[in-house]
Amino acid sequence: MIQFKNVQFGYNSQKLFVDLSLHVEAGHIYGLLGENGAGKTTLLKMIAGLVFPKSGHCSVLNYEPRHRKPSFMSQLYFVSDEPYLPNATARKYADTYGVFYENFDLALYLNYLHEFQVEPDQKFERMSFGQRKKAVISFALAANTPLILMDEPTNGLDIPSKSIFRKLVAGAMSENRTIIISTHQVRDLDSLIDWVILLHQGKIIYQEDLNVLAEEATAQPNLETLFQEVISNY
Repeated sequence: MIQFKNVQFGYNSQKLFVDLSLHVEAGHIYGLLGENGAGKTTLLKMIAGLVFPKSGHCSVLNYEPRHRKPSFMSQLYFVSDEPYLPNATARKYADTYGVFYENFDLALYLNYLHEFQVEPDQKFERMSFGQRKKAVISFALAANTPLILMDEPTNGLDIPSKSIFRKLVAGAMSENRTIIISTHQVRDLDSLIDWVILLHQGKIIYQEDLNVLAEEATAQPNLETLFQEVISNY
């Protein structure tokens, strides 16, 4: 699904990733965890082909992301932290952009909007930030792509909406789909993810099945305490 090997990347003279390697398989929900500035957003953008490594090997869905071929782009959806949306309704957005994803399911999209209590015929400009975020999450799940990337998806969501988010993401999973969710709000991913990727100081310092991580940690097995323990021992 995703294979990075010895990736180097930085902004201007500032190095961010040095010899970063990553292996991601289908059928899992990965939590990409790290403190602010660790490089989580940059890593997701590199997977999506929005930024390019200085050196090293990147393969995503058997494509080199930097080329952003249509056949590649139709197989992934990237939910950014602050997604840009046109001056349109949620329904019109689906009519316009759903055609780029061959397995897009309009009925499922409308059902997700209903779950989130988002009005499909209201324009995005009249929605709150949280409502717009829920509309984009709904579209991402309804696109039925093999790969979904989510950057801080729970930012702007209230507590009930975070619970709905976890329910919908879990229900959308299949053995052929991979979802990577980055966040610094670790507790929002409790009971949702099954693999953990810890990014710290530009390196992946830990990648493991959550159950294995819980067994290895001496703290109580909730995601936030596990994360803090691994970081403190690094």
